Amino acid sequence: MTIQAPTGSSTIRVNTRVEDRPAIVVGSGYIALLIGFVCLVLAIYTACGAFPRNGQVEWLVLLGALTLFLIALLFGSSIYSLQPNESAVLTLFGAYAGTDSAPGLRATVPLFRAQKISQRVRYHECGKLKVNDLIGNPIEIGAVVVWRVEDCAKAIFQINDYADFVGAQTESALRYIAGRHPYDFDEAVIHPIGETTGTSEQIAARTLSLRESGDQVTNELIAELRDRLAVAGVTIDEAWINHLAYAPEIAPVMLRRQQASAVIAARKLVVSGAVDIVKEALDKLREETDIDLDPERKAAMVSNLLVVLVSDKDATPVVNTGTLYA
Repeated sequence: MTIQAPTGSSTIRVNTRVEDRPAIVVGSGYIALLIGFVCLVLAIYTACGAFPRNGQVEWLVLLGALTLFLIALLFGSSIYSLQPNESAVLTLFGAYAGTDSAPGLRATVPLFRAQKISQRVRYHECGKLKVNDLIGNPIEIGAVVVWRVEDCAKAIFQINDYADFVGAQTESALRYIAGRHPYDFDEAVIHPIGETTGTSEQIAARTLSLRESGDQVTNELIAELRDRLAVAGVTIDEAWINHLAYAPEIAPVMLRRQQASAVIAARKLVVSGAVDIVKEALDKLREETDIDLDPERKAAMVSNLLVVLVSDKDATPVVNTGTLYA
């Protein structure tokens, strides 16, 4: 059977698909322990009766004692204990027979083999990965994933080592998600890549940045991991990006670019506010006074006001006293 993996990953082939189902015959371990103990006592008592004082061995009695001992041994081997958030996958000569998740002392049919598996919450920390974002910039990214086994049968029979599988798929999914988004939204604006091509989902992905759209990117990572790990019976409860930075070789350049972008944005805000102030000053001067400036004087006034408002230094006023004649 072939299970189709999610977008961005390859197809995973599973020869026999197995899913969790309750074990058919599973009972209390105390009953099995009692039966085994009684059989053991009867076996010892019967074995003692097989050797009478006349020296002749009662072979039938000895055979019965041996049978009771084997029964006690079988019942003893069928007993196992489970802790909370722990399950036992039962097999009979290699065939899957069900999953028991009830905590306590448990027992199954003799000859059944119980393989325990923990369903407790675990976490995997993916170290720093050096990848390229959507624009092609080298970045470093790391993530932490909180996961647990949801389907014990899939974890045992469909994946050889589900813990290693979680680590490998986490790294692969993180690389895939990082390559679908730019590091910063400003970079996507400066370097547009196919805004009108691709599916609606791909176009929407380009509008999210790794630095500014943390929640949306994390949700994408969780969804991607759940799809990839479904074949292993593993589910993702939570995930977050714990490291995000430019690669060391381009970090200084990108820092200067960010500083320049911040200065430009601040200047734009200052100029926009100064223009509004000048416009408001001219309107009030025209409405509240009878002064009507000609275009030349109005231009001079606008220039002086903009210089005063936009300059990052204190302005030094110059008073025009007119022309002196000798």
